[in-house]
Amino acid sequence: MNKGLVIKSTGSWYTVKSETGQMIDCKIKGNFRIKDIKSTNPITVGDHVVFRLDEQEEENATKPVGLITEIAERKNYIIRKASNLSKQSHIIAANIDQAFLVVTINYPVTTTTFIDRFLASAEAYRIPCTLIFNKVDRFNKEQTKQLDDLIEIYSSIGYRCLKTSTKKDIGLDTLKKWMTGKINVFSGHSGVGKSSLINKIESRLNLKTKEISEYHLSGMHTTTFSEMFELSFGGYIIDTPGIKGFGMLDM
Repeated sequence: MNKGLVIKSTGSWYTVKSETGQMIDCKIKGNFRIKDIKSTNPITVGDHVVFRLDEQEEENATKPVGLITEIAERKNYIIRKASNLSKQSHIIAANIDQAFLVVTINYPVTTTTFIDRFLASAEAYRIPCTLIFNKVDRFNKEQTKQLDDLIEIYSSIGYRCLKTSTKKDIGLDTLKKWMTGKINVFSGHSGVGKSSLINKIESRLNLKTKEISEYHLSGMHTTTFSEMFELSFGGYIIDTPGIKGFGMLDM
């Protein structure tokens, strides 16, 4: 038996990264369901699984094919209503180490209502959240004071905050350090600069970060498939649909 991490889900097939770093396309053994979760998908990106190589399937395949036989208990997950079955849900990611909410007090405005809703959702899903205050190079004295007041409020209740600017390279090394070795999710309003931030710290993900931005923010994409991308400095970033509303299903 082999252990691995599910890094991509396409409904019936799952890409599992084995402990040796090999990518194995896997199916699920039988029809097992996760206890107490009425979900359209029993396995999701971020799950730790046990699988065995399927010799029957391998005969007809050009590369190894696996069969997932067990799933480890999740420390957390994000869930949303399934689009076609109102009584069921769809798990879009599991075992997330941290979420980053990218906010701007101007260009565009991120309201405290939006921030608080996101933080409440993250708490409900047991996902630690960091606030990234972006575009600090653009703010005048009055706006900088407003920004500092916000940081003081959120810091005082235990949230980690960071000022960033891609144009002036402010806070990027710290952000990279915080992401290293973790499974990360980014969110925030359209235009706050998520794509630019991610491109700056991991330029080879250029195309994917544009997709991440669109998935999170425009609401135009209806895909239900998630994928994790490995970061060159260690860790992962999750590209997943439906993160904008953070599910709110079982709150």
